Amino acid sequence: MLVDSHCHLDFPDFAEERAAIVARAREAGVERMVTISTRVRKFDQIREIAETFDEVYCSIGTHPHNAAEEPDVTAEELVRLSGHPKVVAIGEAGLDYHYDHAPRDAQAKGFRTHIAAARETGLPLVIHARSADDDMAAILEEETGKGAFPFVLHCFSSGKRLAEVGVALGGYVSFSGILTFRNSQDIRDIAAAVRLDRLLVETDAPYLAPIPHRGKRNEPAFVAHTAAVLAETIGLDSAEVARLTTDNFFRLFSKMPSPDEVVPKA
Repeated sequence: MLVDSHCHLDFPDFAEERAAIVARAREAGVERMVTISTRVRKFDQIREIAETFDEVYCSIGTHPHNAAEEPDVTAEELVRLSGHPKVVAIGEAGLDYHYDHAPRDAQAKGFRTHIAAARETGLPLVIHARSADDDMAAILEEETGKGAFPFVLHCFSSGKRLAEVGVALGGYVSFSGILTFRNSQDIRDIAAAVRLDRLLVETDAPYLAPIPHRGKRNEPAFVAHTAAVLAETIGLDSAEVARLTTDNFFRLFSKMPSPDEVVPKA
């Protein structure tokens, strides 16, 4: 069994064949997918997808790119919406200084709001961090000092120190198709140094398709390729990595029912 801990099934790229994409993932052994929210105001779309497919769950949150669009989102609203049985995470939220689509102060304010919701609910915060290592580490350390909260550094492409800080604070690190790219040896070196009990895999579909699909639209079934490269990177076989990352996933996403449990209905 594999899990795609981060994809975007609500994106237009999948609109015409969403059921087929979920079916292909199932055939590839991907038994759980988390479709990640980027705008709280579009939660109805995410929720509908999660309610349609037994294998699909979702999060609730505002991406840092959209932080200025949704400045009025409160921790209380996030907590309320997270009560839906298919919502298993908060986010994605965080800091993106690569594109700077939103003012940095708006990103930080939104990030701290999501942290508060994760702390209150106990649901994992899905963190987006790009070109913001120092500020991200500082906020994580400061906010953890106020009270621990579960989190994952998703689609990890940052430096070694942020991975170390994240794990030291109790977080997980998730690797996407970037891990498979030929010029990503630094990311593979970081993955090899992360504690085995803190590793996750994801697609971030429709983006970042792994080799041998690089340059094409990504989809959850392709998480198997990333898991295979992770296995090579850490010196385990693919079956062990599938078990390891799946166990880690269910430990972090603790609201998610395991495959032998009854899937809750809305």
